[in-house]
Amino acid sequence: MINPFKKTYTETEYGIFVFLVKMRLFSELNYKQMSLFVPHMHEREYVQDEVVFFRNDPSQALYLLKSGEVSVNIDINDTFEHLNKLKAGTAIGESCLLKKAKRELNAVVTSETAEFYVIPQENIFSIFEDNMQIKAKMLEALAEIYNDYNSSLFKAYRTSSGFFNMQQVYKED
Repeated sequence: MINPFKKTYTETEYGIFVFLVKMRLFSELNYKQMSLFVPHMHEREYVQDEVVFFRNDPSQALYLLKSGEVSVNIDINDTFEHLNKLKAGTAIGESCLLKKAKRELNAVVTSETAEFYVIPQENIFSIFEDNMQIKAKMLEALAEIYNDYNSSLFKAYRTSSGFFNMQQVYKED
């Protein structure tokens, strides 16, 4: 039996849900929960060599890469060290889920163009305020992402024969 009161979604919304569910941050959300983000997803196009954000910029939006490629790098002593090339279906700037966070990396478009859905931090926080279950699921996903980063960092340190000082990671501010 069909429930006439059940929310239905447009084909466009279903397409967005399929896109979102592939990303770790959204993978545990249901369609109803994901639908809260849709009105706040602004489409933005960047061109090759355009900077999406710089390290130390305030983390004020989440970028969801629809098409194209983006290089993430870190600047060390006036040079840029390439870390990874990100492809469509990737969330960039997850730190915006945390208050007063700053970007840790630079993100630069490497393809001819790159299209994003951009969700402002203020809209994410507004959704979190009214939906603690969404907040819990997304922050748990963020913790998993950061745990994976830490595991990769420690693995790289172990295999580098100590060419960098791990104490720098744990210094007190």
